[in-house]
Amino acid sequence: MIKLIASDMDGTLLNASMQISEENIQAIKYTQSKGIEFMVATGRNRKEALPPLQEAGIDCAMITLNGAQVYDEAGNSLFTVPISHEQTRSLIDLLKENDIYFEISTSNGIYSESQTRRIENFAIHTAEAMPHLTHKMAIAMTAARLEFLPINYVDDFSELFSIEELEFLKVICFHQDGARVLGPITKIIDGYGDLVVTSSGQNNIEINHRNAQKGIAVAHVAKDRMISLEEVMTIGDNLNDVSMLQLAGVSFAMGNGELEVKEAAKYLTDTNIESGVGKAIVRAIDENL
Repeated sequence: MIKLIASDMDGTLLNASMQISEENIQAIKYTQSKGIEFMVATGRNRKEALPPLQEAGIDCAMITLNGAQVYDEAGNSLFTVPISHEQTRSLIDLLKENDIYFEISTSNGIYSESQTRRIENFAIHTAEAMPHLTHKMAIAMTAARLEFLPINYVDDFSELFSIEELEFLKVICFHQDGARVLGPITKIIDGYGDLVVTSSGQNNIEINHRNAQKGIAVAHVAKDRMISLEEVMTIGDNLNDVSMLQLAGVSFAMGNGELEVKEAAKYLTDTNIESGVGKAIVRAIDENL
């Protein structure tokens, strides 16, 4: 019997409008009425993850930044898995040498050196999700959305090392040429040893400490609640979800998910536009998967 459900957000729980559909909301309420805990496991930080959940009236625990920071339902931080200052400096040097735009998620929020490049790179992601948009429309929509997401701009990332007790939790990189440019960078970072590289889109890579993965965080939460992994259900669509799909007793890949994700999951559901999360939850509970 399932006792804990962990769902990714972007491309999974959220639709193309970055909202939680009514079908998904009702499925989550159905879950909670059965005494099953629902939580999200996202690459977003808590401030980014909260708005769509609050809009839907969902209060839940959160695995954020791919597992680098975990919160209980009340918003209390349970544990953090940071990247060392030395490793962060190495990443900054490497990415700047290769002219790759990146942002750093920290214990004090997200930092960027360029608002213009931020909008341009997020617009590429928007265009991927909504291919009918023109480039100008994608830029305009992205700029409007990003206006409400908290971020800190600095002239140079070196300034961050002087902020007392600041922890570096995730580095996300973007490039319009995707794997052609980011693939070789991934291989270099793999050689660092203490880091893991995943992805939440065709044109990005996400870098965390090797112990900051969704699968590790889900296992930690389940252990704290004395729930076996066989009693855990996970749902995701992209490469940063694979670790939690592989360990759960019940796992669903989204219809819009990457091939590697579908191969890692035990079951397949509909796309995020078709409320695949809600359908997966109801099926898993009603069929006692």
